[in-house]
Amino acid sequence: MSTVVSCEGLPPPGIYSIAAHRPFLSDLASRILAATAADDDPLALARVTLLLPTRRACRTMRDIFLALTDGAPLVLPRLVPIGDIDEDEMLLSSEPAGLLEVDVDIPPAVPELRRRILLARLLQGAHGADDRPLPVDHAMALAGEFGRLLDQVQTEQLDFDVLEDLVPEAYAAHWQETLNFLKIVTETWPAVLKAEGAIDPADRRNRLLQARGEAWCRNPPSDPVIAAGSTGSIPATAALLATVAALPSGYVVLPGLDRVLDTDAWEALDPGHPQFGLRQLLQRLNVARIDVGEWPAPDDAEGDGPARECLVSEALRPATTKVWRYERDNIAAEALRGVVRVEAQESHEEAGIIATALREVLETEGRTAALVTPDRDLARRVSAIMSRWGVEVDDSAGIPLAETPPGIFLRLAARMFDEGVAPVPLLSVLKHPLACGGQSAARFRASARQLERLVLRGPRPARGFAGLLAAAELRRRHAPEEPDRDGATSGDYAEVVALVERLAVMAAPLEAELAASVATLPDLLAAHVAFCEALASSDEMSGAARLWGSEAGEVLAGFVVDLLEAAAELGPVPPGRYPALLDALFAGRMVRPRFGAHPRLAILGPLEARLQHFDVTILGSLNEGSWPPDPSVDPWMGRTMRADFGLPSPERRIGLSAHDFTQAFCAGELLLTRSVRVDGAPSMPSRWLTRLEVAGRALDLADDPSAADRAHALGEWWRALDEPEGVPPASGAAVRPRPRPPVEVRPRRLSVTQIETWMRDPYAIYAREVLHLRALPPLDQNADAAVYGSLIHDILDAFLTALPPGPLPADARAHLRAHGEAALAPYRNIPAIWTFWWPRFERIAEWVLSVECARRAGIIATHTEVSGAIDIEAPSGSFRLTARADRIDELTDGGVAVIDFKTGAPPTKREVQAGFAPQLPLEAAMVALGGFEGVPAKPAEELAFWRLSGGREAGEVRNAADDPVEVAADAIAGLKVLVALFDDVETAYEARPRPEHAPAYSDYEHLARVREWASGGGVVEE
Repeated sequence: MSTVVSCEGLPPPGIYSIAAHRPFLSDLASRILAATAADDDPLALARVTLLLPTRRACRTMRDIFLALTDGAPLVLPRLVPIGDIDEDEMLLSSEPAGLLEVDVDIPPAVPELRRRILLARLLQGAHGADDRPLPVDHAMALAGEFGRLLDQVQTEQLDFDVLEDLVPEAYAAHWQETLNFLKIVTETWPAVLKAEGAIDPADRRNRLLQARGEAWCRNPPSDPVIAAGSTGSIPATAALLATVAALPSGYVVLPGLDRVLDTDAWEALDPGHPQFGLRQLLQRLNVARIDVGEWPAPDDAEGDGPARECLVSEALRPATTKVWRYERDNIAAEALRGVVRVEAQESHEEAGIIATALREVLETEGRTAALVTPDRDLARRVSAIMSRWGVEVDDSAGIPLAETPPGIFLRLAARMFDEGVAPVPLLSVLKHPLACGGQSAARFRASARQLERLVLRGPRPARGFAGLLAAAELRRRHAPEEPDRDGATSGDYAEVVALVERLAVMAAPLEAELAASVATLPDLLAAHVAFCEALASSDEMSGAARLWGSEAGEVLAGFVVDLLEAAAELGPVPPGRYPALLDALFAGRMVRPRFGAHPRLAILGPLEARLQHFDVTILGSLNEGSWPPDPSVDPWMGRTMRADFGLPSPERRIGLSAHDFTQAFCAGELLLTRSVRVDGAPSMPSRWLTRLEVAGRALDLADDPSAADRAHALGEWWRALDEPEGVPPASGAAVRPRPRPPVEVRPRRLSVTQIETWMRDPYAIYAREVLHLRALPPLDQNADAAVYGSLIHDILDAFLTALPPGPLPADARAHLRAHGEAALAPYRNIPAIWTFWWPRFERIAEWVLSVECARRAGIIATHTEVSGAIDIEAPSGSFRLTARADRIDELTDGGVAVIDFKTGAPPTKREVQAGFAPQLPLEAAMVALGGFEGVPAKPAEELAFWRLSGGREAGEVRNAADDPVEVAADAIAGLKVLVALFDDVETAYEARPRPEHAPAYSDYEHLARVREWASGGGVVEE
């Protein structure tokens, strides 16, 4: 039988390397294909076993073989991912049955979710031994960290028995405590696994690789076995590579072995150097670097890669920079040809420039590109921008399940219940795209907006759906028969109540579970899923179909099924910890879309990119802390403990990351990007960028002449694409707005309080009455001074309206307190508000009673919260002035007293008489003209503010005018002038024309851009 070993095109078995600048998988496949094509055996290629680091590398190699044969039918070699090997891949072999029997009687790996739950229970028990209960969500998060420690220990083939040899006294007190805790857990965990009939995933991988190696040692295969692309950073993998290297037809092909570095530097490598791992592997294989062969490249191989390899080798040599001047002649001037470096100001700009570069590649048929970055935030930003342009990019890391639409929906629902159905989390759920509540999406969204506007805007309702329903019922009872100013009718309020009733029915089972003192995770999860399915149902599809029907939904369904199977092991959980527990359980679950990605673009992590080749390679987020990453903080062992235990130092991870960087840096056309600021904070360029810069200057290497123009062009293209069309660029100083709307759209009706605004800030009247913009009350409105003032007005209105004429009745105090208790009742269960407001009200009540007792003898009748209106003739037609007076007293001497209640600071007498606080004078003028219903036309004898602070001085009567009649006449005359002025189309609604008299607060300040032009001198816009 013919074998591949006899093929002339394949080099002799042994250890080889493919240079970093070469397309690793393509060169490997080309030589294998050429060798097997010359063989008479049509199955020669199929008898080759090819071991690659990852499944992605295996998929890429399959595609390369097909591309090299122009898609012709082909029996591929056996492609085995070393990093994710399983029994099926172990048993498949071209050898005769029985020659390669592998002992695969290895227990299965414990499922990851079940392992975390078992570890969490174990950690809780160990913590409980110290009388310090560990919250279940904290235990779950800690279980994830402990699982990683188990994987590290087993990957390095260490034994937890070594813990006994560590001396606790050598460490700080908290590390001694952690060490004792680890001993408790690690002594118990093997028994837990034995009861499960399973082992840890890393342990199982080690056993499978060991079994494969032992089988090959017993029965060496005659067909070629090629292990390619691995650096042997995992001991079990290194052992398998050693076995392959010893086979009579075995090949080990290393990625990017540095042949330029001198021997002294090679021997001085530290764990942070990119070649440290390969040196360790060669030492294990007992092979000198000089004896490593060069894998044959295709005959048409070309490029400037060797020069760039020399540059990066010199730049990253271990602290022997003095050698640079001697090595200058070995580095060609074209080392930086095709290298473009871009420094963006912030992450969004960096992502945009990268996306622009990716999109540009698609303009040339057949060209490929990839973003290589460890920064998941940058990857998501780039992916989002590309999606905006209609291009879906394959992201090797996938999307966290918790951040997919169905995952977000489940988590938002859990948070909503945890926060007592508060307005913000409730609306987050109701406005989610999956929420339909049995209706069409459009109808349900409209109902949710009605609920927000009519019920949720303002103070927060009481907890739960019962509190929300009570608030909705209250609003319905007080709903106007006619449409209100926003067009809402009593029917709209009824629809809102019906919506809340439906939601309450859906939520009842989960609310019942959460109301219990303890619950089981399966019961909580089942009720939670039932609520989400009910809410997700539409008028056309079931909730299950909508919730689980997408790719992310399928993954989420699998997660829920796995969790339901394993959750019973956790035992009872406090319902209040359920949302945080769910978040902890979601951690690490990813969704990788199977379809729809563009075939010529990719977003890869450094490991996945190691063996890939693209026409354009973009290395993104080249900042310290990102690439290389900051050393992770180990919650279980400090640096010294890790070293004593035998775990690799944090620098080893930096070395692996450095190797990935050098492999990618030696690609052909290269774009290097970083952000000067990340999340608003200054960033430092990656140490590798810095060393490359220093080396380039020391070696007198010039940048690619076109690099600067290329970087500038990418930035300009992105900014042009990102800016909205039709918006002229800002120039000069910001300006004060002065709109001049047509007279026919200007308001013909204003209230007395709006007149003051009209005088102080005409633009606010323009925004409200011409543009019809209304500021909505905030969600979860704080019970602030404005709310308190409104309540005091309501209390006094109810109290004074119920008083009979004449002296105060004996039970007046009791009646006033009763009105106060009723108005403030919603805040009784909020100590921070009740304990502050109620004592203030009590002091106000005593003051009001004392003042009222003294006033009653001079009063004929009292009118509170009374509405009125008068019409004023003006150049453009009648203008209506309206008012709602807090209090008007008809006095025994024939006049009236007009009183305004103020819980804050009232205007001064000077402001009133100068006309800048016209409310009371205008109300007095309206009384004199008979403008208030039920109040006879009489002149005002008193204009007063009652300042109701409730402080040490509970109240104060402040006289607003010495001559009320004169002030009232001046106010109405001034109003006529003001109306006539704004009936002229040339009169602008200028923003704050007199800053010294501007209102203290305005809902429209941001629309008028006050902060922009006020700081620049307030240039007027014509």
